Amino acid sequence: MAEGKIISFNEGALEVPDFPIIPFIEGDGIGPDIWRATRVVVDSSVNILWGEKRQIIWTEILAGEKAYNHTGNWLPPETLESLRTYRVGIKGPLTTPVGGGIRSLNVTLRQKLDLYACVRPIKHFPGVPSPIREPRKVNMVVFRENTEDVYAGMELKQGTEQAMALIAYLRNNYGWEIPADAGIGIKPISRARSRRLVKAALEHAIKQKRKSVTLVHKGNIQKFTEGAFRRWGYEIAEELYPDITISYDQCNGMPPEGKILIKDAIADIFFQQALTRPDEFDVIATTNLNGDYISDALAAQVGGVGMAPGANINYENGYALFEATHGTAPKYAGLDKVNPSSLILSACLMLEHIGWEEAARLIEEALAEAFLNKTVTYDLARLMPGATEVSCSKFAEIVCENMKKASQLNLF
Repeated sequence: MAEGKIISFNEGALEVPDFPIIPFIEGDGIGPDIWRATRVVVDSSVNILWGEKRQIIWTEILAGEKAYNHTGNWLPPETLESLRTYRVGIKGPLTTPVGGGIRSLNVTLRQKLDLYACVRPIKHFPGVPSPIREPRKVNMVVFRENTEDVYAGMELKQGTEQAMALIAYLRNNYGWEIPADAGIGIKPISRARSRRLVKAALEHAIKQKRKSVTLVHKGNIQKFTEGAFRRWGYEIAEELYPDITISYDQCNGMPPEGKILIKDAIADIFFQQALTRPDEFDVIATTNLNGDYISDALAAQVGGVGMAPGANINYENGYALFEATHGTAPKYAGLDKVNPSSLILSACLMLEHIGWEEAARLIEEALAEAFLNKTVTYDLARLMPGATEVSCSKFAEIVCENMKKASQLNLF
């Protein structure tokens, strides 16, 4: 096996060797099934394109139920240290302990590594079943702030001494009448973290030649948190990109050639408009809770969370963790049955992040071919008349075969 090297970061860009070491967490429940399929597809794409000149050196790290069973710790410190050392990683879905311990392993990983942007591209592959009439119009990239909002976990349990003391303090000092039997949560939305998230969304739109960035918020009600997010978003666009961006009011929604439209939408109205006219939205920048809802709702329009990839990225230092966006589905664990597309597409995002875009495009085209040919896993087959249902591992084999055919036809 080739000797692996560590991905580094220099002057705002990743420096990726030809044989990078990349840690993986296979995940719980269906995680091992979809990880095996994903690894086969990724390794095949790299081999098809570069032969022995490039190879990912995978190294397993532990988190979730497997980590707990082996070490007694849901998230061993060695796992965080490995992700810091190697900078880029990928993971399957993880079990979160109920009733105590870590609130959410996914949230903890994002916060510990300061992976401030949750990036979720949502687009439709032709042939994939959808509940909406024109899913082809859905082609958005959601940038969800990943480290604060209610996900910061600043909560006090109802009836505790701490909760009662805070309720009394807020009543006495601010006149807030909060029921004595309420649980209390704090929702921090900061200027610096909002600005860096919107900056990442704007730079993505510029790099990918996208047409607009929409700030989605609930600022009509939460004026000093969500409303401030909206204001700070416009602020950084005006400060850093005055020659590239233009607001809706400045152009009546019709930006001139070469300009990116920056606009905003109240969250509940956005959900409606994303259904009725999704082609009016392109890049979405939003707060943590809104982003969670929005990305899942949009995924439903293109075939479900099994078709939706996810990335957690710090654009300031290149740290990134790519993941399946769905849960562990324990009843299907070990059955070689489920759809691995979410994790495969997340691996495509990983390949893009390290600059191996050709492999990502090759995989996406091979996936598209499998969907058009209706050789799919059970979740899609049951909704596709005339489909051939295949196992998780067989689906990976079909994707690999499609990649080889594309390469032989010089399509890549």
